[in-house]
Amino acid sequence: MNFPVDKLKNIQTPFYYYDQTLLQQTLDTINKEAGKYEGYHVHYAVKANANDKILEQIRKSGLGCDCVSGGEVEACINVGFEADKIVFAGVGKADWEINLGLDANIFCFNVESVPELEVINELAQAKGKVAQIAFRVNPNVDAHTHHYITTGLNENKFGINLDHLEDVIERALKLENVKLIGLHFHIGSQITELHPFQSLSEKINEIQDMLESKGVALKVINVGGGLGIDYVHPERNPIPDFENYFATFNKYLNLREGQELHFELGRAVVCQCGSLISKVLYVKEGTVKKFVIVDAGMTDLIRPALYEAHHNVENISNHGDEIETYDVVGPICESSDCFGKDEKLSITKRGDLLAFRSAGAYGQIMACQYNCRKLPAAVYSSEL
Repeated sequence: MNFPVDKLKNIQTPFYYYDQTLLQQTLDTINKEAGKYEGYHVHYAVKANANDKILEQIRKSGLGCDCVSGGEVEACINVGFEADKIVFAGVGKADWEINLGLDANIFCFNVESVPELEVINELAQAKGKVAQIAFRVNPNVDAHTHHYITTGLNENKFGINLDHLEDVIERALKLENVKLIGLHFHIGSQITELHPFQSLSEKINEIQDMLESKGVALKVINVGGGLGIDYVHPERNPIPDFENYFATFNKYLNLREGQELHFELGRAVVCQCGSLISKVLYVKEGTVKKFVIVDAGMTDLIRPALYEAHHNVENISNHGDEIETYDVVGPICESSDCFGKDEKLSITKRGDLLAFRSAGAYGQIMACQYNCRKLPAAVYSSEL
């Protein structure tokens, strides 16, 4: 990514910088690769980044949206997403959120429990409507990712366990104000190997065979998202391997005639297009370490503190060959406010701009105002 440093240096830090050209290239690649297969529909997982301009660009590229809160449903409606492209997941949907989805006539509620099923039926009945639903199923497939972002195992809070699925479907078919149209799966996030998706496909095949033996046919299979990105080499791999991702499902998942396959990609869509830009406040000499203290903190990018995640750090003010080793830390009064230890950076001084790469997903959207700090602004390549 080429950062327009001469323009960025005049903007109050910290802020998120979005390369909209890279985002468009990513969206075009998704459409190209998913478009090779009949009946593939891609929704953007809004929880990754709900920035209005980012959502608008995604909408214009024809993707639907996957929401996990009423606020996300509202955000998508406000930027013009068509209701029949909105799916609503989440283990704890409040009544007002369900009513919002019903009033908007969204495409589908991804239902995660019998009590939720019954509440949706009750609220839909009060409005004289029939809500389309899919059951989120735990396939007990290990995504081999961080335990905080693994979602498809039996011990996770999400979804319905396989051994309960037949009974839950039988219950749904007896209700008058819900219409079961599909099954929903999501096994985790930041999955960098494709074999978990193969395992998911094979498990879905088994489930579909079982349901068809009971006379249950479904219109929609939703495999969620989870495709990871390259945090280590963002320049080398700015766009994820969508070609092999979609090809894996095409090869291993046995769709029935006329059946639709839906995806919910989040991180893979927006992560590489965004960077957090921060200014160096001080370079502090410790006993055995040097510290680069920046004006961004865990309030602006919480992933390192929350997940022990790492974002590549670049000194975009100085690309010199002389390298020093620093711990890069923020100003928050918490020891966990550390972006990286023993980072290799070009010689760094007060006033330099640092870029924390691959921050377009779960960056700006998770920012908070702890220590009474202001939320980071957003800057767009198209406006510079």
